[in-house]
Amino acid sequence: MVLVRVIKIKFMNIDTNARSIRFTFSNRSHIVYSLVVPLILLSFIYGQAQTIDLYDGKIPNSKDVPDAETSEVKDGILRIGHISKPTLTIFALPMIDHKRTAVIICPGGGYRINAMGKEGTDVAKKLNDQGIVAFVLKYRIPDDATMIIKEIGPLQDAQQAIRLVRENAAKWNVDPNRIGIMGFSAGGHLASTASTHFNHNYIEGSSYVNLKPDFSILIYPVISFTDSLAHKGSRSQLLGETPTPEKIRTYSNELHITQDTPPTFLVHASDDGGVSPKNSLVYYQGLLKKSVSAELHIYQKGGHGFGMNNKTTDDLWMDRCLNWMKSLGLLSIN
Repeated sequence: MVLVRVIKIKFMNIDTNARSIRFTFSNRSHIVYSLVVPLILLSFIYGQAQTIDLYDGKIPNSKDVPDAETSEVKDGILRIGHISKPTLTIFALPMIDHKRTAVIICPGGGYRINAMGKEGTDVAKKLNDQGIVAFVLKYRIPDDATMIIKEIGPLQDAQQAIRLVRENAAKWNVDPNRIGIMGFSAGGHLASTASTHFNHNYIEGSSYVNLKPDFSILIYPVISFTDSLAHKGSRSQLLGETPTPEKIRTYSNELHITQDTPPTFLVHASDDGGVSPKNSLVYYQGLLKKSVSAELHIYQKGGHGFGMNNKTTDDLWMDRCLNWMKSLGLLSIN
């Protein structure tokens, strides 16, 4: 056993991605470097994540039923299902002199699960590496058994997440005018819904808060619920097996783009057999028609659900996304 009597640790030159740290020790002879330093580093880098309840008190639009949430790892993917108690996991970063950009992440899963790893926490850590404060939203799964009006449940959660980040911007060292939303697959539908329906408050007591994301990042997103474009599984899960034409129109987000829709970055693969790349195309075209800043990347191959790593190409869409953010001044201060 090694007795460490006195350890004084001074953090020097801490960069914004919290990975460049030098230590000064008062008594080097009493330190087991191979043990102590890695533990300190892990605590500093990953100890910032904190999960909180999305709502303080009763969850709106919910029925009083037992929590039946499930969790499993299948095909290497962490899948959280039957979510009725939404949460927000905060991947904070050290305080600096300047306010940081923030991104709220909505994992995919066909509105049946949340793919919390590769489309959630893994992405949050990557954004942290770039000096971005990240938030992973575990949103409710639409279900008549747990919700009064199931189709508005996920959108309520997305709006509440935006509200919380804006209200606590100073606490989390976030610029309240640089809060974006990112979504994968059905999470992309949720993110694009939040980006086109922000003028309608679906949560009480939020009329004084700006619910509009400042930018959107949509990765192989479900956009449209029209018969020719819809991912039928996501549509039926959110709207039911026989949705009315009015509901289909309401949640086909390419039909609700205005000049106030936030700037958007989109990624898809041409051979996506799950969600047609035409979803990204119609959204991009709609943005262009309204003179909204947009960037679209469609890879030749990749299929659906590749997360941050499309194995069919050496190109990394996250690098393209970061370049886009820099071009908008979202990463001008790291």
